[in-house]
This record gives sequence, structure tokens and C-alpha cells, in this order.
Amino acid sequence: MSTLITNIGELTTSTEAGVLHDAAVLVEDGRIAWVGGAVDAPRSRAAEFVDAGGRALIPGFVDSHSHLVFAGDRAAEFEARMAGQKYAAGGIRSTVAATRAASEDELRARLRGFVDELLAQGTTTVEIKSGYGLTVDDEERLVRLAAEVTSEVTFLGAHVVPSEYADRSDEYVGLVTGPMLDACAPHARWIDVFCETGAFSVEQSRRVLEAGIARGLSPRVHASQLGPGGGVKLAVELGAASIDHGTYLTDYDVAALAASDTVLTLLPGVEFSTRQPYPDARRLIDDGVTVALACDTNPGSSFTSSMPFCIAIAVRDMGMTPTEALWAATAGGARALRRDDIGIIAAGSRADLVLLDAPTHVHLAYRPGVPLVSRVWKDGIVRFGG
Repeated sequence: MSTLITNIGELTTSTEAGVLHDAAVLVEDGRIAWVGGAVDAPRSRAAEFVDAGGRALIPGFVDSHSHLVFAGDRAAEFEARMAGQKYAAGGIRSTVAATRAASEDELRARLRGFVDELLAQGTTTVEIKSGYGLTVDDEERLVRLAAEVTSEVTFLGAHVVPSEYADRSDEYVGLVTGPMLDACAPHARWIDVFCETGAFSVEQSRRVLEAGIARGLSPRVHASQLGPGGGVKLAVELGAASIDHGTYLTDYDVAALAASDTVLTLLPGVEFSTRQPYPDARRLIDDGVTVALACDTNPGSSFTSSMPFCIAIAVRDMGMTPTEALWAATAGGARALRRDDIGIIAAGSRADLVLLDAPTHVHLAYRPGVPLVSRVWKDGIVRFGG
């Protein structure tokens, strides 16, 4: 099946080609076959035509950090935080209890609901972490369920130390790097750890990541969310694809990231929800750090699935331009997943496309909270919109 999308007022490619005007895109067999000016479009190759009506077309968003398989609700925690209570990593344990108690069918139904929610907001690729089970059986079912909806599955058994292992964190790390990893590795691509005060030390984090690498998983790291620490150094040393959060970075951290191919994934929904300071993305980009944006959808610290919302925050409060924020939410997310076939509109890439009900991508930040996504294609197939 071939489809020509033409009369595109503004086409953001997220590649060196930049932004094209009065453009067209040819899709063949789920891939981008041609990109260029509408006047030069190969109309004879198309079986179907879509008139974009002068609106903007962008790559599908690549959300490289989410926690979508869980049960329960933490609205009361959010309310308390808005009243002045400080955010702490320990709140994760309440979601663990609810998730363990939920049936597999309940978890699957909620997960698929979130995926539909993401699509409706333009996200065509999502990474999903485990981390709300924290037993061998529960973590295995979380990564297995995540693998039903995405190939980007992360084993995060080292999210926090569960209450039954209180004061025995090293013993829990042994469980994570042994039987739990054995059960989860067949369903996952990535290994992750929360390297943070109140979660896992640098030494424990190294044990987790090196065990995952030995099993063929690639490393990612949660770090520097609650304060500065050694997580960035560890991530760069082990060649992690991404370090996520980065709210508190030292000059050394910034220089190390700039000199590496480790992406810094910023999660502005977390700062919005926890009232922590926003990272200075302007400084990071100017210093040469590769920056991605993701939602970190989770019930405790960032219960949003809206990449447009995160883009708007990044532009208003983190010093990014609208074009930089869109790149970070598309091509940047793809780099955080070590992918070159998504997050861009170029010949050969997957036909993951979003048509906006707006003349330019700037409206994603200019009109915050407004549902601008008109149509979404995933692998060339319309998954949302008419």
C-alpha cells in the first residue's frame, strides 16, 4: 500500500533537512519512500492520497521513559505534595502493593488503555519499564505484559528495595541480579537501576547493570533526580544509552555527558509534579549534551502521558526553543533508545507520522493543553484520527 501525503504546510523532519514548506511525503509498505516539495511529488507511485490542508506534519513522538504497567492510584500523595510535603522515592512501595494485588487481565487492560492514550497524543514509540512488582514472579509478568505492546522493554527490578527486604538491600540486589534477571531478561531489551539516595548506591547499581549486560541487556540509569551523585559517571563508564532525570548535575556530569554518546533524558513532568527545579536544558544543549524529552508516565511523580505538555514545559521553563524541544521528543528519544529508524521523517525510516491541527510545530508550545493531534500513522497505518 502506498500513500502520498501532500499539501503539507510545514514538515519537520528532525533531520539535517530541517523544516520543509509546501511539502509531501510518500509512504510505501510502512516506510517513508520519498520526502520533498509537493510540486515534485511522485504522484504516479501513490494508490492513496491524503491532503494535509496546509497543516503541519511531524515525526511520531518517541517516549523513551515510561512506567505503564501498574495498578492503583496516588492522587492523595500528589495532593499532599501540593500542600508542601516533599517527594521521596519510598512512595513507589504503595504502587508495588497495588500492582502485586492486581490480576494480569487488569494490568493488561490498563496498559492497553495507556497505549491508546499515548497514540491520541502523537506518541508512536514508547519504552516501558517494570519496577512495580519487585518479586521474581511479579517482575516477570510486568516485562512480559510490556512486551505485548512494545519492543522497548526495560527490566527495572532495582527500582526501590521492597519493604520485605528492609535493611537487607544487598540481599535484594542478589535477587535482582540472579533469579529475577533470569526470569525477566528473555522479555527485555534494557536493564535499568534507580541510582539514588533512598534507592540503590553506586556500588549496588554497578552490580545490577553489569549483571544485565552479561545477560545481553543494554544499560540505562535513573540518577540525579533527588540530588547529585555518582550515577552519571557510572552510566558514562558503562556506555549507557541514556541517563534519565538529571535534575541535579555537577559540572563534571555535564562535561562527561557532552564527551560521551550517553543521552540525557529530561522528564519535565516530574519537576512539574514534584515542584523540584527544572533542569537548565539551554545550558546542557549549549555545552554539547544530547538531550531527549520523555513523559515518565507513572502514578507517583509524573502522571502525564502527554508529550506536547512536556514540550510546552521544556520551552517555557527549561530554555529550549520549540524546534529543539520537538527534536528532543522525536529524534532525541530515538537516540536514547539507540534507534535510527524512528523519530525522523526521511527515506527509509518508519512511517510514524503525526498531522497537527495547526500550521506549525510551534503551536505545540504556543497552545499548551489544546488537543492538536489530528491524525497519527504508525508504520504507515492510521492508528488515530480520520
